[in-house]
Amino acid sequence: MPKVKTIVLGVTASIAIYKACDLVRRLQDAGYRVTVVMTKEAEELIRPIVFQSLSGNKVYSGGLFAQAENWEIEHVCLADKADLVLIAPATANLIAKLAGGICDDLLTCVCLAAKAPVMLAPAMNENMYLHKLTQENIKKLKTVGYKIIAPKSGKLACGKIGAGCLADIDTIVKEVKKYL
Repeated sequence: MPKVKTIVLGVTASIAIYKACDLVRRLQDAGYRVTVVMTKEAEELIRPIVFQSLSGNKVYSGGLFAQAENWEIEHVCLADKADLVLIAPATANLIAKLAGGICDDLLTCVCLAAKAPVMLAPAMNENMYLHKLTQENIKKLKTVGYKIIAPKSGKLACGKIGAGCLADIDTIVKEVKKYL
């Protein structure tokens, strides 16, 4: 029997975070084990208990120096267990930190420690997404092997219509299946 693949799902503080709840279930339905890592800012939008209930697994969040339940270096342990690191939604802030090699929280450290592929599904305001710096950061991440699932056009949180909506969950799951 083949080993169940583990996806570390990074969740950041985008209004599209509510779609990550459906993504957890859809990935599980596709046969993957999902472990969620939330940024501290994401916890302002949704509580970790929601992802814990959906995934059936411990949710990791916040900084690097949380009280450990047992002795393990969390970012290395999570990175080693991952067959794929998927960040959905990925904010402009997170994309910029990864492009600059900044590791100032658990999720960015997991990404830098991971030998597994890293896949990002950006979600942000169109102006932020199309900004030259964000586009340069995405280009830089692609050159080091990160896979980007482009956002779609649609109604943004600001009420305008434009690029920056998280890709459809079906599209994200399809890309994950292709990659794994």
